[in-house]
Amino acid sequence: MTRLFRDEFTRVFQAHFHRLYRYLDRLSGDPDLAADLAQEAFTKLYQRGSMPDEPGAWLATVATNLFRNAHGTRTRRNELLRAAPEAARFGDRAVEPAAAQNVEIARDVRRTLDRMPERERQLLLLRAEGYSYREMAVALGLNEGSVGTLLARAKQSFRELFEGKTDAPQ
Repeated sequence: MTRLFRDEFTRVFQAHFHRLYRYLDRLSGDPDLAADLAQEAFTKLYQRGSMPDEPGAWLATVATNLFRNAHGTRTRRNELLRAAPEAARFGDRAVEPAAAQNVEIARDVRRTLDRMPERERQLLLLRAEGYSYREMAVALGLNEGSVGTLLARAKQSFRELFEGKTDAPQ
């Protein structure tokens, strides 16, 4: 690796790691998995040895593919955990009423996101992390001109699912 590449890699890491991690955390609902996948995406970039034209979009694409690979394992693990009562998994602890309400809202958001089609969920989460339409298009293999329309549909779908106005799409 040349010093120039290592310097550019460091700059890209500092500019994109936290945003990529937050996207993966929201996508997966698992902070540990998100950290592992973000790290693995940067490892793949380093092993590549050269910078892509759009490093942020390239990293989001790689991270999304890594998530897809890990998703099957995550789904099976969550099904096993659902079988155990929540109190047995997390213990019985007192929670402040305001904190309990925030936790419940976060759970509702997570459940709503989990019910959405994958592409819509990814669009919302990438946008929430500040990815541009161009970066989202590259990361998800979409036409840049269609991102705005698809994002608007995803937002509407989220609102309807969250408010209980519709069932999850098939």
